[in-house]
Amino acid sequence: MKQPLRTNQILRLLFWETTIKCNLTCAHCRRLESDEAVISDLSTEQAKELIEQLAELGKEQPMMPVLVFSGGEPLCREDLFELVGHAKKLGITPALATNGTLIDAETAERIRDNGIVRAAVSLDGATAEVHNKLRQLEGSFERALEGIRHLRKKNVPFQINITLTKHNAEQLEDIYELAKSLGAVAVHIFMLVPVGCGQVLAETDMLSPQQYEQMMLEICRLDGAGQLQVKVTCGPHYERVIRQQGLYQARKNKKAHPGGTVPGRTGYGGPSRGCLAGLGVLFVGHQGDVFPCGYLPVNCGNILENKLSDIWNDSGELARMRDSSALEGKCGICGYREVCGGCRARAFAATGNYMAEEPFCAYIPPEAAGQV
Repeated sequence: MKQPLRTNQILRLLFWETTIKCNLTCAHCRRLESDEAVISDLSTEQAKELIEQLAELGKEQPMMPVLVFSGGEPLCREDLFELVGHAKKLGITPALATNGTLIDAETAERIRDNGIVRAAVSLDGATAEVHNKLRQLEGSFERALEGIRHLRKKNVPFQINITLTKHNAEQLEDIYELAKSLGAVAVHIFMLVPVGCGQVLAETDMLSPQQYEQMMLEICRLDGAGQLQVKVTCGPHYERVIRQQGLYQARKNKKAHPGGTVPGRTGYGGPSRGCLAGLGVLFVGHQGDVFPCGYLPVNCGNILENKLSDIWNDSGELARMRDSSALEGKCGICGYREVCGGCRARAFAATGNYMAEEPFCAYIPPEAAGQV
């Protein structure tokens, strides 16, 4: 008899790199391939097969996963809305991750009319000077803001994504305020992971563990204001910080949240594990390769060779990653390991071992005090 899925084995979000092509060359991008590699993107039929496999997996769960159409820049893909419609028809909730620069009035209308529940637009600074330096294209800030305004006019819910580095950390509150003024429903804060182009950027712009800790406290303050939905990605120790600061229980006690629920979650009572790589999240690359997340280059299979559900249920790499008792170093003995888990991608980047301790966490568990 088939065993029921464990709580930490429910796929909630699948990020699909729809294309390697992009109109920007961001300094912190995870991709290494150039636009010429676009010829190896999944074809329309192969992409539909991926979507159908995801729907099949979703039917085995208590909930259907959210499919985030990402990239590269997904709006560079000509059949994007055909694929979004296919996902919607199969009961999958579609979302969009974009740099915003290609969104005009017509595109915003198509995003709305094709049932995309939320668009995530990246802003890596509250000013053109800061944003454009990271995006490496003059005018990209203004074009992203223009795209956001088109989304708002067409009543498309949108969130602002920011990747924190030394270059923009001091603008975090300004970006939060800018997001509010633009009408965003949420701010999602990404902590830099040294993969792809980010490996070079990390040498100069990676926050230290102590700086990360201070930023977590700053995020906690903004989150506690309750004016915008705030989510930290690739900063799993935030789940420790909000508990230490008393914010977690306060959030759970709220009946509603500004901006609604996070796509892929049912509310504050949903999963709160910091690192969801391979637990509630998967990433499918533009050629069909499956990874625990977009920042952890551990190949778990390919949807052209194996069914997505088989990869999800049977991958030995994913099984190991789901076992918090197998965490090593201070993560393995930390009292917060079940809710944090440490960033497996940063551990892998630093040591080649994704179960090693989180290298950018300043917290020393009491149990480890005598060992450090």
